[in-house]
Amino acid sequence: MTQRQERLFVLEASSGGRLFSVNPDGSDKKVIVTGCRIPDGVAIDVLAGHVYWTNMGLPPENDGSIERVDLDGGNRTTIVPSGVTHTPKQLYLEAVGRKLYWGDREGMRVMRCDLDGSHVETLVQTGQGEDDRRDETRWCVGVAVDPAGGHLYWTQKGPSDAGLGKILRAGISLPAGESAAERGDIEVLFEGLPEPIDLELDLAERMLYWTDRGDPPRGNSVNRSPMHPPDAQRTPEILLTHLMEAIGIALDPDGGRMYVTDLAGNVYAAGLDGSNRREILVAQGNLTGIAHAVLPTGTSF
Repeated sequence: MTQRQERLFVLEASSGGRLFSVNPDGSDKKVIVTGCRIPDGVAIDVLAGHVYWTNMGLPPENDGSIERVDLDGGNRTTIVPSGVTHTPKQLYLEAVGRKLYWGDREGMRVMRCDLDGSHVETLVQTGQGEDDRRDETRWCVGVAVDPAGGHLYWTQKGPSDAGLGKILRAGISLPAGESAAERGDIEVLFEGLPEPIDLELDLAERMLYWTDRGDPPRGNSVNRSPMHPPDAQRTPEILLTHLMEAIGIALDPDGGRMYVTDLAGNVYAAGLDGSNRREILVAQGNLTGIAHAVLPTGTSF
C-alpha cells in the first residue's frame, strides 16, 4: 500500500509575498516561492503536482494575476496574466471539472478558468465602474464549489466590521439566456454577517465553513452551517473565536481537522467542531490563504 504524507501550503502577504509549506504540526517550514505580489488564495493539484495562487497586485490597479509552480518550487508559470482579473482573492480548485474558481474583490466578480489559465469566464458580476467599486458590499472574496450539488458559493464581505457581509449561492454555470450581472438563480444564504472572508465545504457531511474577520462576538471567528438545513433555518455555529483577523481556512475531513490563518501570523489547528484548538505557528507575518494536501510518500517539496 502506498503511504501518504500531509502538508500545509500557506501564503504570507508580508516580506515581499511568500508561499511556504509545513507539516500539519507546524514543523519543517520550507519557503517555496518569494516575490508574490500580495498573495491571497492558494490551491493544490496533487495529481499534477502543482500549487496555484492568486496575486492581488495593487488593489487600486487592475493588475491581479494567478501563478502556478511545482510542489518543489520549480517551473513557476503565470497562467492568468496581470489585468485579466482585478484583485483575485480566495482560489478554489474543482477537481472533477478541472477548473479554478476565484473571487475578484475590486473586480466585483466571481470567475473561473481551465487549469492552464485558458477559457476565463465571469460567472457573477455584482457591479460596474468606479462608483460601484467603492461600494464594498459588492466585493466578492471567498469561493467554494459543490460539483455534485451543482452549486457555487461565495462571500461579499462588506466594509470592515460593518455587519453587511453576505454568503450567497448560485448554479455553477450561467443559466441559459442570462448574464453574469443579471442571473436569476442567486440565493442569499446569510446576510448581516460581520465580515465573512474565505469559505470551505465538507462535501461528505454537507457543511459550509467560513472565516469572519469582523468584530467580536460574531467576528474574528470560524463558523459553520449545514449547506441545506432541513428546516431552511440558517444559524451560524461559531466554532473558534478571538482570532486576529481570520482569513484562510482549510479542511481535512478524513483527519477530522481544520486549519486557519490570521493576519497576525498565526496558524491554528482544531477539530472540525472547534475542539482541541492550538496554535501550530505564531508570528509568521501577515498570513492569508492556506491549503491542506495529502501527498504520496516520496513527493519532492
